[in-house]
Amino acid sequence: MSANTFGKFFSITTFGESHGKAIGVVIDGCPAGLKIDVDFIQQEMDRRKPGQSAITTQRSEDDIVHIMSGVFEGVSLGTPIALIIHNKDSKPEDYEHLKHAFRPSHADYTWQQKFGIRDHRGGGRSSARETAARVAAGAIAKLFLQHYGIKISAFVSQVGNIKIDKPYTELVLTETEANMVRCPDAAIAEKMIEAIQDARAKGDTMGGIVCCVGQGVPVDLGEPVFDKLQAELAKAMLSVNAVKGFEYGSGFAAAAMMGSEHNDVFVSENQNVSTLSNYSGGIQGGISNGMDIYFNVAFKPVATIMQPQQTMDDSGNEIILENKGRHDPCVVPRAVPIVEAMAALVLADHFLRQRVNGG
Repeated sequence: MSANTFGKFFSITTFGESHGKAIGVVIDGCPAGLKIDVDFIQQEMDRRKPGQSAITTQRSEDDIVHIMSGVFEGVSLGTPIALIIHNKDSKPEDYEHLKHAFRPSHADYTWQQKFGIRDHRGGGRSSARETAARVAAGAIAKLFLQHYGIKISAFVSQVGNIKIDKPYTELVLTETEANMVRCPDAAIAEKMIEAIQDARAKGDTMGGIVCCVGQGVPVDLGEPVFDKLQAELAKAMLSVNAVKGFEYGSGFAAAAMMGSEHNDVFVSENQNVSTLSNYSGGIQGGISNGMDIYFNVAFKPVATIMQPQQTMDDSGNEIILENKGRHDPCVVPRAVPIVEAMAALVLADHFLRQRVNGG
């Protein structure tokens, strides 16, 4: 299977580079008859696009999605859906100083060693620009899941050392889009924004955590051995640029708990699951149990900083790199729709797997 393809029954293949003519995605496996809401797809793209606020990269891309195939009169045909996004504000000249230099903590060196050639213009295909194609595909996966009452919501729970100290069940998730950092706690959001702006002023960057919640997920999604639902979600999230960690349910905190404490309690009322405690994060034995699925995704600070960095060139010489160009001081706010998109792709894929298998 291609290294550029994700999913089995609801699969996507992305293409394109950061400063090429366009990026895009081909979706295969989307069932026929699904109403394709173009406005909704564009809204999802607008949440990810660069230049949307004072704390993101100032690269200005409209990220307008063009549907090339697979949709007729606003409805999916059951054939491959091709989406393309033209790059309008690429500035490859900003990266000319990287033609022979390897940026620290970037994919420059490893891609050069693996392929013997690399696109130095913003990292080419290793750039987070590729995730725009994922968000476009994820929007269609969301439309499919919405048809079955499944909702996915993500938000920023931490930036640097500033974090929300309450469970997601005590937050109003509809408030996530009320501020530029996409944190549903307004007071914490202001502190996060101030910290990001301060980091940018110093030529530095920050990392953080995105929390994602899946609601309305039926009992039966996932596989019991290698394709466990949490394993598929972990792979999806760890494939996103700058992600350094994944935990679901109680996560690493479970290591400090007793078995008598770490027990899920749920009851069924008219066949609807009511959650009293959900340490498992909605997944047991690799299969969804009907509770909310929730997980955290940790993002590292952006590797490109506006400070001198020690590195080497492609001849092995040690050099001091002075970075240029337009970069995010913190990717976490723009990562929220990316996390949602990848979660939607996993759930849509497993929903179709289960139905094909007779579930």
